[in-house]
Amino acid sequence: MSGKKVFVVGVGMTKFERPHQRKWDYPEMGELAATDALKDAGIPYDKVEAVVASYCYGDPTCGQKAVYGLGLTGVPVFNVNNNCSSGSTALMMARILIQAGHGCTLAVGFEKMNSGLSENFPDRVSPLQQHVEGLKILGVEPGPLNPHVNAVTSDVVKMFAYAAKDHCHKYGTKQEHFAKIASKNRTQGTQNPRAATQKSITPEEVLSKRIVCGPITIAMTAPTGDGGAAAVLCSEEFVRKHHLEDKAVEILAQHMCTDLPDSFGQSFLGLCGYSMSKRAAEQCYRDAHMSASDVDLFEVHDCFAPNELFQYEALGLCPEGKGGDLVDSGHWIHNRNGGRLYKLGQRWVVNASGGLESKGHPIGATGLGQCAEICWQLRGLAEKRQVDGARVGMQQNFGIGGAAVVTIYKKPEWHRAKL
Repeated sequence: MSGKKVFVVGVGMTKFERPHQRKWDYPEMGELAATDALKDAGIPYDKVEAVVASYCYGDPTCGQKAVYGLGLTGVPVFNVNNNCSSGSTALMMARILIQAGHGCTLAVGFEKMNSGLSENFPDRVSPLQQHVEGLKILGVEPGPLNPHVNAVTSDVVKMFAYAAKDHCHKYGTKQEHFAKIASKNRTQGTQNPRAATQKSITPEEVLSKRIVCGPITIAMTAPTGDGGAAAVLCSEEFVRKHHLEDKAVEILAQHMCTDLPDSFGQSFLGLCGYSMSKRAAEQCYRDAHMSASDVDLFEVHDCFAPNELFQYEALGLCPEGKGGDLVDSGHWIHNRNGGRLYKLGQRWVVNASGGLESKGHPIGATGLGQCAEICWQLRGLAEKRQVDGARVGMQQNFGIGGAAVVTIYKKPEWHRAKL
C-alpha cells in the first residue's frame, strides 16, 4: 500500500474563533469546512467513498452529525481522537484508505472548546497519568498553576515551560528567542484572514506580558478555539479521471510516532514529544529521499513558542541545542504579493499562517488547518503570506498522550504554479 500515490485535491477551513465569540456548533463548523473543501476540489459529496472525522470534545459519532448536512449517502464515517494531533490523524487515516483501494476520501476536523483543556471522565484513570507522573519524577509538582487554570491545562503548560527552562540551562537559549518566535508568528498571522488573532506584537511586548509559567508568557501561548478544517484526498487514477491535476498536492511521506521511553520522566523534552517528532520526521525524510534542506516551508505545532524552537531541532533545521542561533539568523523578507515573512537560516519560512499562536487551536481541526495552509502555499494561493516558489512543505502536529504526526507534501511535476 505504501507505494500508492495519494493527493490532496481540495481543502477548506473556517475562520478559527475564540471560544464563545460566535454562536455556532460543531455540525456547522464541520459542514462549512467540508463544503469548502469539496468546492475547492470541484467534486460532489457523492464521489466521497469514506469520511474520517476528528474531534476531542464531544459525544460519540459527532462525525456523522457533522457530515449529514452534506448528504445522506450511506458513506462510512470513522471518528478519531488523538488529542491535539487528531486532525493529522484523520488525514493519515484518509490517506491509508486511499492506499487500501478507495478512490476519494474526506478528512474533516472540528472542535467546540472552552478556555483551556479538560478531562471529562474523572471516575477513571486519565490517559495522561504517566505523563503527569513524569513531571513528578523530574521534580515538578503537578497541579493548578493558579485558581483560574485547571490542573490538566496547568500540567501541560508546565511540561513545555520546564522543557524551555531546561533548554536554556543546557544550551544558553534565552527567553528572548521564544519572544522572537511568538512575535514572528503573530506578525505573519496578521496576513491570515482565517486566524483568530490578527494583531502583531513586538518581542519586547511579548516579554512584558503576564508570566504563565516561566519562561512562557501569555503571548507565547496558542489560544483554544472553535472551528473546522477539511481535506479531500484521492488516488492518482481519480485525479486523472476527473482532471484535477491543477489542484493536486501529493502527500509524499507521512509517519506517526507514539510515546517512547523518554515520554515518561527521562527528560522534559521527551515529555513534550521531541523524540517522537524527531523519529517521525526521520522516517519521512527517508521515505521521500529528502532532508530538511529540500523543504521550503514548515507548519509546526507551536502550542507554545518554545515548542516551535524544539521542532527546529527535531525536524533537522539545525542541530540539537542550536535553535536559538537559528532564530537569530532570521530576517524579514517581502514576497511578490507585498507580504512580509520571516526567513530562517537563509532557507525556511516556518508557520507562514501565523501558527497556532495566531490561528488559535481548536484541537480536532488544527492538523487539517495545517494541511490546508501547506496546500494553499504549494498551489500559490496563500496571498500575502505566500512563500514564493514553494514546492515542498512539511507539517508537524503533536498531541500529548501521545502522538506526533509528520507529513511531507510536494507539488507534482504536472502542476503549473500560480505564483
